[in-house]
Amino acid sequence: MSQPLDTLIIGAGTAGLAALREVRKRTDRYLIVNEGPWGTTCARVGCMPSKALIEAANAFHRRHAFEAFGLRGAQGLTADIAAVLQRVRALRDQFVAGALQATDTLGAARMAGRATVLGPNAVDIDGTPYATRSIIIATGSRPRVPDEWLAFGDRILTTDTLFEQPTLGPRVAVIGMGVIGVEIAQALARLGIEVAAFTTGNTLAGLKDPALNAELAALLKQEMLLHTGAPAELREVPGGIEVSSGPNRVVVDQVIAAMGRVPNIEHLGLETLGVPLDKRGMPAVNPQTQQIGDLPVFLAGDANTHAPLLHEAADEGHIAGINAMACALTPAAAPAAAPAAIPTPPTPTRFQRRTPLAIVFCDPQVAMVGKRLADLDSAHTVTGTVRFTNQGRARAAQRNYGRLHVYADRATGRLQGAEMCAPAAEHLAHLLALAVQQKLTVHQLLGMPFYHPVLEEGLRTALRDAARQLADAANAPESDLASCPAIGVPALE
Repeated sequence: MSQPLDTLIIGAGTAGLAALREVRKRTDRYLIVNEGPWGTTCARVGCMPSKALIEAANAFHRRHAFEAFGLRGAQGLTADIAAVLQRVRALRDQFVAGALQATDTLGAARMAGRATVLGPNAVDIDGTPYATRSIIIATGSRPRVPDEWLAFGDRILTTDTLFEQPTLGPRVAVIGMGVIGVEIAQALARLGIEVAAFTTGNTLAGLKDPALNAELAALLKQEMLLHTGAPAELREVPGGIEVSSGPNRVVVDQVIAAMGRVPNIEHLGLETLGVPLDKRGMPAVNPQTQQIGDLPVFLAGDANTHAPLLHEAADEGHIAGINAMACALTPAAAPAAAPAAIPTPPTPTRFQRRTPLAIVFCDPQVAMVGKRLADLDSAHTVTGTVRFTNQGRARAAQRNYGRLHVYADRATGRLQGAEMCAPAAEHLAHLLALAVQQKLTVHQLLGMPFYHPVLEEGLRTALRDAARQLADAANAPESDLASCPAIGVPALE
């Protein structure tokens, strides 16, 4: 290739495709290369197939509430695990097909192969070097599996392989109870599989609020064996795999490794960039520009370990695509006939990131918004709380469990964040994320409309609890409603 590319994108997942959208608006001199299956992690093995499994599990689990509703015959319902997994795969294939549409028509700009960075302006693809003015790295991540567990063969599952199983054994262990582990463990338990869950620490689903963590642990223990506080060890025994953790032992048919994910950076050649790498082999990445140092190289999505969430990966790919193309605007790229028009290469744009938002689709759902309790100064923070045990709409739906905490600045009343283990947390969390990003106070939120009967009334209860603890609580408004002065026109009063 006589002329360098404007940019070369390594990886065609969520971040890579978001970058591609921005690149295609600005140039046709690009290449996107992907090693392994095309289609995003979310569509193939992550968000979407797991939610299809969870929806089936929750639908089956609702039979336990039927008697309370006056509905009879629930004892006759059964779960066909093979059929459940077949539906998951069918939906998965549709989601993947949608993701593939973004690259199927790219022709020569789309390439399958292994890419290795040769420096800030060169990439090798399966032995062929390509010159490029900028590089976008979006290689994603993969499940973490201890090497010694590989001896158990296909009885060790991850989210990469779980949904490909024609069926599952009656006994499953889930190792790791972060976001993925909690979702999968509960879903399988609700489908009638005997689940034993293990985690080295004591926190579940990423919760940092001790009270909420205890709430979730108590609820999960009603559905599965849950062992915390000690690492799990595996060994072969007659009849299956023995999983031991401290004094706890269980024999299972399959083990699901849910101990987090590791970035796909091996053999990528990051050492050729000439920047410091940490003990994991990762360079520092500016979260506002996605840039590595001052190089025309950008690292986006799960590969940078910032926040392995689809909406964050999409934002990072968007940022990387815009800034990579800005770096590609060099004098060499300008028309030779118009040297006076040669632009100065711009500084990468610094983007303000959205309010942190994370949701775990267990039941009750877990969500974290903005700053966590552990991130805040307790002397300057108030916590408003509500339990859903007696919340009207939750009781009517037989979903009256869980609790929600909102955190506000004691002096100003400004909302700082929230954590919750609550019904419909995905919706409550979005409301709170909007409020945090808009820098609203507790009193401003209480001035917003709350319909009846809805679960959001529980949020109002937590906000009122926080309002009572604020530094100016004695001078707080007497009403959630704002007062309005007289207009002064008798006919309009």
